[in-house]
Amino acid sequence: MAIKLYEFRDISTGLAADQFGIRSRGELASLDDLDPSFKRLLDEQVTAIISVMAADGRPSLTPMWFDYEGDKVLINVADHRKKTAWIRNNPEVSLILVNPQNPYHWVSMKVTVEREISEDDPDEGARVTTQVDRIWTKYTGAEPPYGLRDPSIDERRVLFECRVDKVSTFGVP
Repeated sequence: MAIKLYEFRDISTGLAADQFGIRSRGELASLDDLDPSFKRLLDEQVTAIISVMAADGRPSLTPMWFDYEGDKVLINVADHRKKTAWIRNNPEVSLILVNPQNPYHWVSMKVTVEREISEDDPDEGARVTTQVDRIWTKYTGAEPPYGLRDPSIDERRVLFECRVDKVSTFGVP
């Protein structure tokens, strides 16, 4: 399935009419086909801002560590958090990764949850733990295990595998 791509115009080469409009529309066969300047935002330690619809019908924004495998965005959350219930209730999620050195260089994605995997799943639960350990190391440089589990409860994690529906890009590094 192709991923819709929207490339916005920017002002890096000077002011122009319709400078923040869409420069081009196209499709990506894969996230690997993203321009390297945007693909690197997926691979580096760039924090994503994730938007989900809260119970009151308004978007809830959360900075989160970003991860993906192939063309699937992976969202790993604690099972007991409200965000988890909100994702289950409305599996359409938006996110943006902004270059920390240049706020006018970013990539955003609209994704849809296709699968949910519980850390307690007897067949695939270990994958949830391995994934949270991997992003722990990516973002902190610390060795596993993931060190932010709530010590007051037996925190269990959930991994949402998400299909990428649309990608928008803006700017230059």
